[in-house]
Amino acid sequence: MGRLRSADAWAVGILFSRTGVTSVIENSQFNGALLAIEEINEAGGIHGRPIEPICYDPASVVSRYGELAERLLAEDGVNVIFGCYMSSTRKEVLPIIERRNALFFYPTLYEGFEYSANVIYSGAVPNQNSVPLASYLLENYGGRFYFVGSDYIYPRESNRVMRNILRQGGGEVVGERYVSLEAGAEEFASVLGEIEALAPDAIFSTVVGTGTVNFYRAYLKATNVHKRAPIASLTTNEAEVAEMGAEAAAGHITAAPYFRNIKSAANSRFLERYHKRFGTVDTVTSCCEAAYFQVHLFANALRLTGCMDTDHLREALRGAEFDAPQGRVKIDPDNNHTYLHSRIAKLDEQGEFVVELEVRRPIKPDPYLVVPALNDWNFRLTPMKQGLGN
Repeated sequence: MGRLRSADAWAVGILFSRTGVTSVIENSQFNGALLAIEEINEAGGIHGRPIEPICYDPASVVSRYGELAERLLAEDGVNVIFGCYMSSTRKEVLPIIERRNALFFYPTLYEGFEYSANVIYSGAVPNQNSVPLASYLLENYGGRFYFVGSDYIYPRESNRVMRNILRQGGGEVVGERYVSLEAGAEEFASVLGEIEALAPDAIFSTVVGTGTVNFYRAYLKATNVHKRAPIASLTTNEAEVAEMGAEAAAGHITAAPYFRNIKSAANSRFLERYHKRFGTVDTVTSCCEAAYFQVHLFANALRLTGCMDTDHLREALRGAEFDAPQGRVKIDPDNNHTYLHSRIAKLDEQGEFVVELEVRRPIKPDPYLVVPALNDWNFRLTPMKQGLGN
């Protein structure tokens, strides 16, 4: 897609990969952002003017995100960008955004330990997903963990955080390996051999993109389905499950703010509109949902300001709330991250996520894990099997 076509429109940049190794997730984010923009425009736009997306495909190449962000800001004349999945790509875009005092909406869970006045972080941080997942696994499976991740910033930093959380809870990491983003069965063979030898109680996976599908499939072939330790993840989602198949997915666990099959009126409306627009809901993921609601948060701020000035938008976004498909969310004025819900779900034999635990209310983001105590979660988590919660 090219430059702005209408002088009357509000121009925004969209920077998600629709090709390459992370496209299985970024396509869902792209769809979520476009759906929100179309909803806003169908309702009359903002002050009678439509939002017009200027979209580029970085093709999952890290350096391209920075190059295309520069093009959006310098040549296309936008100062608001929605985009990125991997932390390495966020860090490519971040200095460009800050140098030009633009605004960047990032809809992906990440490792935390970052703040920028120019970024709205709408994905989960460790206190919203890693801490409850660790508590759940320690209580239900045991204390011996094996880490496997893709070889870039997020997996290594996420594992560092998770290791500290587990240590606090009395667990230990018995092995840790990293693979390429394009890892296939051959590269996973030695990882699986090590898992078999070490016999961990649970595997914490930060493998992303097509590697996720390849890992789960390889794990299924290499192990006895009735004896294997569960793979627990913060990233594995419905789109990847659809690609890997229900048999490879069954029994594994994900912690996330949103799952497609949660019961709420807002989620039902979201899924209905998504299906009408894209012909399926198979690609709806937690990252898709975050991309969707952050566009609506931006639009509400734009209604208040009536202008695209970064400083005015930033002020309007402080404390802003929205009834998202996952439930009520809020931008924390203290750190530009988002109050989110937290849920832990296990995949059943049909490849559907079954929520087993959830928090009773949105959780204040703590990107620096100032209060990381595992015990804080014991009273917040509601067992779904008791019929509580949604």
